[in-house]
Amino acid sequence: MALEKLAPEGFSIGVELPLDNDWSRDGLNRRMVDNRLPGQPNMTNHSQLIKLVDDLGFRVAWLRDIPLYDPRFGDAAQVFEAFTYLGFLASHTKDILLGTAAIVLPLREPWLVRKAYNTMQSLSNNRFILGVASGDRPIEYPVFDRNFGNRGKDFREAIDIITGKKDLSKLQANDLQILPKADTAKMIVAGLAQQSPQYIGEHLHGWLAYPGSPEDHKKRVKQYREVASKEKPYISFIHLDFKVNEDDAPIVRHHFGISTGKNGLIEELKAMKDAGVNHIGLHFRRNEDNLEESIKKIGLEILPLFHKKETRLDSMFF
Repeated sequence: MALEKLAPEGFSIGVELPLDNDWSRDGLNRRMVDNRLPGQPNMTNHSQLIKLVDDLGFRVAWLRDIPLYDPRFGDAAQVFEAFTYLGFLASHTKDILLGTAAIVLPLREPWLVRKAYNTMQSLSNNRFILGVASGDRPIEYPVFDRNFGNRGKDFREAIDIITGKKDLSKLQANDLQILPKADTAKMIVAGLAQQSPQYIGEHLHGWLAYPGSPEDHKKRVKQYREVASKEKPYISFIHLDFKVNEDDAPIVRHHFGISTGKNGLIEELKAMKDAGVNHIGLHFRRNEDNLEESIKKIGLEILPLFHKKETRLDSMFF
């Protein structure tokens, strides 16, 4: 199962898509020149970049599920529909796990999510991690003829269908099956999804927590471990502005993340690990320096300190 590969060392590092620094000063200028919407990244080079992070040994590539673009939020995530894009990513990568952070279950037909899960495990050679959520954008729900106030109940019903705990009679009565076959889905959840902590600890297999400082996570991890075993990973993200040529740049905190150099990022990641975090996804949309250079330096000089695995890249980059 993919979830067991997330952090066998106890801690691992991934990336959050899109791999574009469109929220940086230069990125904002490029967006206006390209006539892209606010929050719409440049996806031109995405296939080369996903291969790069795979080769460098980042553990997971995470993507978000934003069904409809809302200019008031101004964030299109990675633009492409999540499951379609996952199939593309599976065909362009070899080792990196592919995770959703997170699929908005109340806006999707749960039987088709179950089939999509099985399909992704087959196409990716069991590299898919299904992260789910109840959604937080009320304006989307009327478009789908769904009730925003019922999303907690709809979420629970979808979980039961995807995990095979409910409505098997609808298949068995007509000798139906879902193909391809796959192991029972182990899902992780973003936030509480309108559920109690006890429900999360019992029915889900990991927690995607909002970004925060190591001290924030220390408190949250303690609360999570009261309802979930240590085998269920605690996951979060850092919105990173990485100073490629300033190794000793101090840690400066901003909303959801930090600006720092190599040594500061190592310090922050160690603090996250000590706080009980099992996985951190790096989000590069605020990155002011060259994105590809930032990814390479982190992959070659920082990942080996935590993953204990040599990169497959050679000196062609230098």
